[in-house]
Amino acid sequence: MTLRALALLAACLFFVQPAVADDAAAPPKTVQQFVDSLHFQTGTVKVARANATLKLDDAFRYLDARDAQRVLEQLWGNPPDADVLGMLVPTAAPLTEEKGSWAVVITYSNDGYVSDAEAGKIDYTKMLGDMQESTREANAERKQRGYSTVELVGWAEPPRYDAATNKLYWAKDLAFGDGKEHTLNYDIRVLGRGGYLSLNAVAGMSQLAMVKAEMPKVLAMTEFDAGQRYADFNSSTDKIAAYGIGALVAGTLAAKAGLFAKLFAVLLAFKKVIIGGVIALFAAAGRLFGRKSKSD
Repeated sequence: MTLRALALLAACLFFVQPAVADDAAAPPKTVQQFVDSLHFQTGTVKVARANATLKLDDAFRYLDARDAQRVLEQLWGNPPDADVLGMLVPTAAPLTEEKGSWAVVITYSNDGYVSDAEAGKIDYTKMLGDMQESTREANAERKQRGYSTVELVGWAEPPRYDAATNKLYWAKDLAFGDGKEHTLNYDIRVLGRGGYLSLNAVAGMSQLAMVKAEMPKVLAMTEFDAGQRYADFNSSTDKIAAYGIGALVAGTLAAKAGLFAKLFAVLLAFKKVIIGGVIALFAAAGRLFGRKSKSD
């Protein structure tokens, strides 16, 4: 069975539900209906599980954990990920757009206080070479598990750390399988007292200029709550992470399940599925490592 056939079957299974007497309870039949069922939030938004607050401007709207997971799983076909705490959706690139849409997925790690002592000493050029080598070495296992290969082409934007705000950001240029279009993976890490907030934006490389223009806004409007900020760290009582700031760039987590483990739940393959001309599942904003069928 081809990848397209498998994707079509999966999408059909999701949207075909038993008939019910109450039409209002029926699942959405179109992308627009699905998006209309989401509960977008604006203004000041609390991310309680991360002890953080987002002060949104007019450029972004927020989806809470439930709706963010619905978008990732039901609209974009990603596997379930209970770690997702929310999603930022640009108002200029709504989820109904096939091309140009993108979003920022929010997660939180409570591994402890991440020291930034090495921030000014890291050779990111050397780190890139090490990451590229590790990525190539991991491709054999990825293929064995049925996933497409990935190439870390380079930095789309080199890592930068703002010591005044304790915010780290960078962007990677990724290529999946034989796909001609590259993927932009833009990362932000906001360091806090007990861990870090992760904001991960994924788009096409053609959207680099737009994403680069918008992500500084995301940086500025994301803060930990009072008492939970980096400066509030108490070395006598607080947990310290087993890794430093370099590990955040080098993979999120060499200390955990490998270089791209976290991305499996966020990146969506370069494909679009259309069911009977009625429903389209778009992959412009997120790109999951597409699982291949035996016939592909």
